[in-house]
Amino acid sequence: MDPGITRRDALKGIGAAGLGLAMAAATGGEEITHTTQGGDTMAIQPTAYALPPLPYKSLEPVIDDATLALHHDKHHAAYVKGAAGALEALAKARDAGDLSLVQHWERTLAFHGSGVVLHNLYWESLWPGGRGKPSAALAQAVEASFGSQEKMAAQFAAATKAVEGSGWGLLAWEPLGRRLVILQVEKHQDLTVWGCVPILVCDVWEHAYYLKYQNKRPDYVDAWMKIIDWEGASKRFEAAAK
Repeated sequence: MDPGITRRDALKGIGAAGLGLAMAAATGGEEITHTTQGGDTMAIQPTAYALPPLPYKSLEPVIDDATLALHHDKHHAAYVKGAAGALEALAKARDAGDLSLVQHWERTLAFHGSGVVLHNLYWESLWPGGRGKPSAALAQAVEASFGSQEKMAAQFAAATKAVEGSGWGLLAWEPLGRRLVILQVEKHQDLTVWGCVPILVCDVWEHAYYLKYQNKRPDYVDAWMKIIDWEGASKRFEAAAK
Protein backbone atom coordinates (compact mmCIF):
# COMPACT_ATOMS: atom_id res chain seq x y z
CA MET A 1 0.00 0.00 0.00
CA ASP A 2 1.15 3.51 -0.77
CA PRO A 3 2.48 4.99 2.50
CA GLY A 4 0.48 8.09 1.66
CA ILE A 5 -2.76 6.10 1.79
CA THR A 6 -3.67 5.33 5.39
CA ARG A 7 -5.69 2.38 6.56
CA ARG A 8 -8.28 4.94 7.59
CA ASP A 9 -8.60 6.07 3.97
CA ALA A 10 -8.89 2.51 2.76
CA LEU A 11 -11.54 1.63 5.30
CA LYS A 12 -13.77 4.55 4.34
CA GLY A 13 -14.89 2.57 1.32
CA ILE A 14 -15.53 -0.63 3.22
CA GLY A 15 -18.84 -1.31 4.89
CA ALA A 16 -19.85 -4.34 6.92
CA ALA A 17 -20.19 -6.42 3.76
CA GLY A 18 -16.93 -5.06 2.37
CA LEU A 19 -15.09 -6.03 5.51
CA GLY A 20 -16.53 -9.49 5.11
CA LEU A 21 -14.95 -9.85 1.68
CA ALA A 22 -11.62 -9.11 3.30
CA MET A 23 -12.27 -11.50 6.17
CA ALA A 24 -14.21 -14.35 4.64
CA ALA A 25 -13.13 -13.74 1.02
CA ALA A 26 -15.03 -14.06 -2.21
CA THR A 27 -15.10 -17.19 -4.31
CA GLY A 28 -13.27 -18.30 -7.42
CA GLY A 29 -11.68 -16.17 -10.10
CA GLU A 30 -8.24 -15.40 -11.40
CA GLU A 31 -5.53 -13.49 -9.57
CA ILE A 32 -5.94 -9.73 -9.93
CA THR A 33 -2.93 -7.41 -10.02
CA HIS A 34 -3.67 -3.98 -8.59
CA THR A 35 -1.47 -0.91 -8.93
CA THR A 36 -1.61 1.51 -6.01
CA GLN A 37 -1.39 5.28 -6.34
CA GLY A 38 2.29 5.02 -5.47
CA GLY A 39 2.97 2.69 -8.38
CA ASP A 40 3.39 -0.45 -6.29
CA THR A 41 1.61 -3.63 -7.34
CA MET A 42 -0.11 -6.23 -5.21
CA ALA A 43 -1.80 -9.48 -6.14
CA ILE A 44 -5.41 -10.01 -5.11
CA GLN A 45 -6.54 -13.61 -5.23
CA PRO A 46 -10.21 -14.24 -4.45
CA THR A 47 -10.66 -17.44 -2.45
CA ALA A 48 -13.69 -19.51 -1.56
CA TYR A 49 -15.91 -18.75 1.39
CA ALA A 50 -15.28 -21.33 4.11
CA LEU A 51 -16.74 -22.25 7.47
CA PRO A 52 -14.09 -21.35 10.06
CA PRO A 53 -13.56 -23.69 13.01
CA LEU A 54 -14.83 -22.51 16.37
CA PRO A 55 -12.05 -20.98 18.50
CA TYR A 56 -13.30 -22.85 21.59
CA LYS A 57 -15.13 -26.06 22.44
CA SER A 58 -17.83 -24.68 24.71
CA LEU A 59 -19.49 -21.46 25.88
CA GLU A 60 -21.40 -23.13 28.72
CA PRO A 61 -23.29 -22.13 30.77
CA VAL A 62 -24.21 -18.98 28.81
CA ILE A 63 -24.72 -20.76 25.47
CA ASP A 64 -25.50 -24.46 25.61
CA ASP A 65 -23.41 -26.88 23.60
CA ALA A 66 -26.37 -28.04 21.49
CA THR A 67 -27.12 -24.49 20.36
CA LEU A 68 -23.43 -23.82 19.70
CA ALA A 69 -23.17 -26.88 17.45
CA LEU A 70 -26.40 -26.20 15.56
CA HIS A 71 -25.62 -22.52 15.14
CA HIS A 72 -22.13 -23.11 13.77
CA ASP A 73 -22.43 -26.42 11.94
CA LYS A 74 -25.87 -25.86 10.38
CA HIS A 75 -26.87 -22.19 10.26
CA HIS A 76 -23.45 -20.62 9.67
CA ALA A 77 -22.60 -23.35 7.18
CA ALA A 78 -25.82 -22.61 5.28
CA TYR A 79 -24.80 -18.96 4.83
CA VAL A 80 -21.40 -20.03 3.52
CA LYS A 81 -23.11 -22.31 1.00
CA GLY A 82 -25.64 -19.63 0.06
CA ALA A 83 -23.00 -16.95 -0.53
CA ALA A 84 -20.88 -19.26 -2.64
CA GLY A 85 -23.93 -20.30 -4.64
CA ALA A 86 -24.90 -16.71 -5.34
CA LEU A 87 -21.42 -15.85 -6.57
CA GLU A 88 -21.40 -18.93 -8.78
CA ALA A 89 -24.80 -18.04 -10.23
CA LEU A 90 -23.68 -14.49 -10.98
CA ALA A 91 -20.54 -15.77 -12.70
CA LYS A 92 -22.61 -18.12 -14.87
CA ALA A 93 -25.01 -15.30 -15.72
CA ARG A 94 -22.12 -13.05 -16.80
CA ASP A 95 -20.64 -15.79 -18.96
CA ALA A 96 -24.02 -16.52 -20.55
CA GLY A 97 -24.75 -12.85 -21.10
CA ASP A 98 -28.08 -13.29 -19.32
CA LEU A 99 -28.45 -11.04 -16.29
CA SER A 100 -32.24 -11.18 -16.14
CA LEU A 101 -32.08 -12.60 -12.58
CA VAL A 102 -29.40 -10.20 -11.35
CA GLN A 103 -31.68 -8.61 -8.74
CA HIS A 104 -32.44 -11.99 -7.17
CA TRP A 105 -28.82 -13.08 -7.00
CA GLU A 106 -27.57 -9.71 -5.73
CA ARG A 107 -30.10 -9.89 -2.90
CA THR A 108 -29.10 -13.47 -2.18
CA LEU A 109 -25.44 -12.50 -2.06
CA ALA A 110 -26.13 -9.56 0.27
CA PHE A 111 -28.12 -11.77 2.65
CA HIS A 112 -25.85 -14.81 2.74
CA GLY A 113 -22.58 -12.91 2.37
CA SER A 114 -23.47 -10.65 5.27
CA GLY A 115 -24.51 -13.75 7.22
CA VAL A 116 -21.03 -15.19 6.71
CA VAL A 117 -19.32 -11.97 7.77
CA LEU A 118 -21.36 -11.46 10.91
CA HIS A 119 -21.18 -15.08 12.02
CA ASN A 120 -17.40 -15.07 11.61
CA LEU A 121 -17.29 -12.01 13.86
CA TYR A 122 -19.85 -13.46 16.29
CA TRP A 123 -17.63 -16.37 17.23
CA GLU A 124 -14.67 -14.01 17.54
CA SER A 125 -16.68 -11.69 19.80
CA LEU A 126 -16.95 -14.33 22.52
CA TRP A 127 -14.72 -16.31 24.86
CA PRO A 128 -15.61 -18.85 27.57
CA GLY A 129 -16.19 -16.81 30.70
CA GLY A 130 -15.20 -13.62 28.87
CA ARG A 131 -11.65 -12.46 28.23
CA GLY A 132 -9.76 -9.31 29.12
CA LYS A 133 -11.09 -5.79 29.12
CA PRO A 134 -11.12 -3.01 26.53
CA SER A 135 -7.63 -1.80 25.69
CA ALA A 136 -6.67 1.74 26.64
CA ALA A 137 -7.34 2.89 23.06
CA LEU A 138 -10.75 1.22 22.86
CA ALA A 139 -11.69 2.43 26.35
CA GLN A 140 -10.80 5.99 25.36
CA ALA A 141 -12.88 5.73 22.17
CA VAL A 142 -15.82 4.30 24.12
CA GLU A 143 -15.69 7.18 26.61
CA ALA A 144 -15.42 9.76 23.82
CA SER A 145 -18.30 8.23 21.86
CA PHE A 146 -20.69 7.22 24.65
CA GLY A 147 -19.57 8.91 27.86
CA SER A 148 -18.52 5.75 29.68
CA GLN A 149 -18.17 1.97 29.35
CA GLU A 150 -21.35 1.56 31.38
CA LYS A 151 -23.37 3.82 29.09
CA MET A 152 -22.07 2.04 26.01
CA ALA A 153 -22.92 -1.37 27.46
CA ALA A 154 -26.41 -0.20 28.43
CA GLN A 155 -27.10 1.16 24.94
CA PHE A 156 -25.63 -1.92 23.23
CA ALA A 157 -27.77 -4.28 25.32
CA ALA A 158 -30.93 -2.20 24.88
CA ALA A 159 -30.45 -1.82 21.12
CA THR A 160 -29.71 -5.53 20.68
CA LYS A 161 -32.75 -6.61 22.69
CA ALA A 162 -34.96 -4.25 20.67
CA VAL A 163 -33.93 -5.41 17.18
CA GLU A 164 -37.13 -5.83 15.19
CA GLY A 165 -37.52 -9.43 14.11
CA SER A 166 -34.30 -11.32 13.40
CA GLY A 167 -31.00 -9.49 13.37
CA TRP A 168 -27.94 -8.29 15.24
CA GLY A 169 -26.58 -5.70 17.61
CA LEU A 170 -23.30 -4.12 16.47
CA LEU A 171 -20.61 -2.00 18.04
CA ALA A 172 -18.83 -0.51 15.03
CA TRP A 173 -16.17 2.03 14.11
CA GLU A 174 -17.45 4.80 11.85
CA PRO A 175 -14.32 6.16 10.13
CA LEU A 176 -15.79 9.27 8.54
CA GLY A 177 -16.84 10.71 11.89
CA ARG A 178 -14.02 8.97 13.80
CA ARG A 179 -16.43 7.56 16.36
CA LEU A 180 -17.84 4.30 17.66
CA VAL A 181 -21.52 3.71 16.95
CA ILE A 182 -24.06 1.10 17.98
CA LEU A 183 -26.25 -0.23 15.19
CA GLN A 184 -29.25 -2.50 14.91
CA VAL A 185 -29.06 -4.82 11.91
CA GLU A 186 -32.20 -6.45 10.59
CA LYS A 187 -31.70 -9.85 8.98
CA HIS A 188 -27.97 -9.69 8.12
CA GLN A 189 -27.73 -6.82 5.69
CA ASP A 190 -30.36 -4.17 6.43
CA LEU A 191 -29.78 -0.84 8.25
CA THR A 192 -26.05 -0.69 7.54
CA VAL A 193 -24.19 2.62 7.74
CA TRP A 194 -21.72 2.46 4.84
CA GLY A 195 -18.10 2.55 5.90
CA CYS A 196 -18.72 1.20 9.40
CA VAL A 197 -16.37 -1.57 10.53
CA PRO A 198 -17.92 -4.08 12.97
CA ILE A 199 -15.96 -4.45 16.21
CA LEU A 200 -18.36 -6.50 18.30
CA VAL A 201 -21.54 -8.30 17.18
CA CYS A 202 -24.37 -10.10 18.98
CA ASP A 203 -26.65 -12.45 17.05
CA VAL A 204 -30.31 -12.22 18.07
CA TRP A 205 -31.77 -14.51 15.46
CA GLU A 206 -33.75 -17.08 17.44
CA HIS A 207 -31.43 -19.88 16.40
CA ALA A 208 -28.72 -18.22 18.52
CA TYR A 209 -30.56 -18.69 21.82
CA TYR A 210 -33.94 -20.42 21.56
CA LEU A 211 -33.03 -23.88 22.91
CA LYS A 212 -31.88 -22.45 26.23
CA TYR A 213 -33.67 -19.10 26.53
CA GLN A 214 -36.78 -19.80 24.43
CA ASN A 215 -38.45 -16.42 23.80
CA LYS A 216 -36.47 -14.60 26.52
CA ARG A 217 -34.13 -12.63 24.28
CA PRO A 218 -33.28 -10.07 27.01
CA ASP A 219 -32.00 -12.85 29.30
CA TYR A 220 -29.78 -14.17 26.51
CA VAL A 221 -28.37 -10.71 25.74
CA ASP A 222 -27.65 -10.02 29.42
CA ALA A 223 -25.82 -13.34 29.73
CA TRP A 224 -24.03 -12.79 26.40
CA MET A 225 -22.57 -9.52 27.68
CA LYS A 226 -20.67 -11.48 30.32
CA ILE A 227 -18.64 -13.58 27.84
CA ILE A 228 -17.32 -10.90 25.50
CA ASP A 229 -13.78 -11.32 24.21
CA TRP A 230 -12.54 -7.78 24.80
CA GLU A 231 -9.01 -8.71 23.75
CA GLY A 232 -10.23 -9.57 20.27
CA ALA A 233 -12.54 -6.55 20.10
CA SER A 234 -9.66 -4.27 21.09
CA LYS A 235 -7.45 -5.65 18.32
CA ARG A 236 -10.18 -5.17 15.72
CA PHE A 237 -10.78 -1.61 16.89
CA GLU A 238 -7.10 -0.66 16.81
CA ALA A 239 -6.72 -2.08 13.30
CA ALA A 240 -9.80 -0.21 12.06
CA ALA A 241 -9.06 3.12 13.72
CA LYS A 242 -5.50 3.58 12.44
